[in-house]
Amino acid sequence: MTQAEIKLCSLLLQEHFGEIVEKIGTYLIRTGTQPLRMIVNDTGLLLDQQVKKALCVLIQHNLVTYQLQKRGFVEYEAQCKRVLRILRYPRYIYTAKTLYNDTGELIVEELLLNGQMTMSAVVRKVADRLTETMEDGKTMDYADVSNTFVRLADTHFVQRCPLVPETPESPDAPPPPAPTLVINEKDMYVVPRLNLVGKGKRRRSCDEEEENGEHKAKKQKQDGGGSEPPPDDGIYWQVNIDRFHQHFRDQGIVSAVANRMDQTSSEIVRTMLRMSEVTTSSSAPYTQPLSSNEIFRSLPAGYNIAKQVLDQYLTLLADDPLEFVGKSGDSGGGMYTVSILCGSVTRRRVFQFGSRCARIFRLLLRKKHLEQKQVEDFAMIPAKEAKDMLYKMLSENFVSLQEIPKTPDHAPSRTFYLYTVNVLSSTRMLLHRCYKSVANLIERRQYETKENKRLLEKSQRVEAILASMQATGAEAAQLQEIEEMITAPERQQLETLKRNVNKLDASESQVDETIFVLESFVESTLRRP
Repeated sequence: MTQAEIKLCSLLLQEHFGEIVEKIGTYLIRTGTQPLRMIVNDTGLLLDQQVKKALCVLIQHNLVTYQLQKRGFVEYEAQCKRVLRILRYPRYIYTAKTLYNDTGELIVEELLLNGQMTMSAVVRKVADRLTETMEDGKTMDYADVSNTFVRLADTHFVQRCPLVPETPESPDAPPPPAPTLVINEKDMYVVPRLNLVGKGKRRRSCDEEEENGEHKAKKQKQDGGGSEPPPDDGIYWQVNIDRFHQHFRDQGIVSAVANRMDQTSSEIVRTMLRMSEVTTSSSAPYTQPLSSNEIFRSLPAGYNIAKQVLDQYLTLLADDPLEFVGKSGDSGGGMYTVSILCGSVTRRRVFQFGSRCARIFRLLLRKKHLEQKQVEDFAMIPAKEAKDMLYKMLSENFVSLQEIPKTPDHAPSRTFYLYTVNVLSSTRMLLHRCYKSVANLIERRQYETKENKRLLEKSQRVEAILASMQATGAEAAQLQEIEEMITAPERQQLETLKRNVNKLDASESQVDETIFVLESFVESTLRRP
């Protein structure tokens, strides 16, 4: 765990959960697994009011796990990689919107905001939010939201949370200090049958809410108690982050095939990935074998290519040196798989030294080891420029120098100096730089917001006044008078602030895309046999 990762985790926890949760989360990330007593002593926070509630929040959002030790006490451990995934939340939400429209977007957003929720609670909350955005007289039906939730579960974008196993209660045995949560893999994506009948509700005014609250209280009193628990009580759902990462990876493979070959080849690979997206594990090196006949039947309707042309495309993809597609058998017209650990997809590098350095870097990747003279000849770059570029990349740890002596005394005149690239090392170095970059972007955004805090609060007050006056049917002159409370220089300052914050947010997303590519490459390299 590097200092850059710890700093970034601290900033993300503080921004999303506040100072107390950030303090406990950062402490667990720095120190590793700790019992409750050590957390209280070292952080100096109150046990019941702060530490326990903060741990509940972190466990609810899957950022901290607990484990019962043999000696009977519980230890807590922070999941640093899971904390870093907070940075990718907007991308998950946008992907859900792209695949399942606004309903899917809000379902994923609610699950990410709350960590874990029951299906009935998600459906009601999403239906209410969608109804708020509709025109007067229109509402969102619970059944429509439920259908979208079922589709998300069928494609494994949401999954069940582990549950406490049902065991026969014995009156003499004391309860364990911490429950052990289990989940059957077959039940992870099984949606309970719920008969949710109803429609989304709009927010009411304060007077209506008070009257409605009194009416509800009277009705509950007449009924003789509280309401019954929902039919799916105890079945909680969460976002399957690995499935989203699998989708991002598949999109990267399709894009790489399109750049390498053509659009038809990429559509064939997209079809193969779509056919095996649910059956293939996110950590598998290859997709499930698919026959040529199955692929032909599953192609989109718009691609009217003959079976013979498809076989030619599959043969070209299988024979390509980058090995996007592999052939695993001859039955069914030929069995084909897509290589998930394809290094060409993730072997991207960020260069601030120009295209010639990129050429040298690609040359070293291909040839493995080269002397300086060989680099000059193969790259067709003058000796002086090649030397400067190699030394620049050497100083930045993009390339390394390996000495091969002819004699035991390591005399320079009798030693070969070979340049090479340690791909895994340079990838981890770039990951470290990306983490530092994102942390700097977040700090800069927080600084910009803090410096203009007074102006932002004033703008929000004016917008609230305008909204309330528009709702009551105020005249245009009155509205204009309220708008003039913000002067022209202040309005210009707000526009500048908004533009700067948007740029910083876009930069965070772009750096996170690079982080995803680099992390995927490191994971695939470590898994590769």
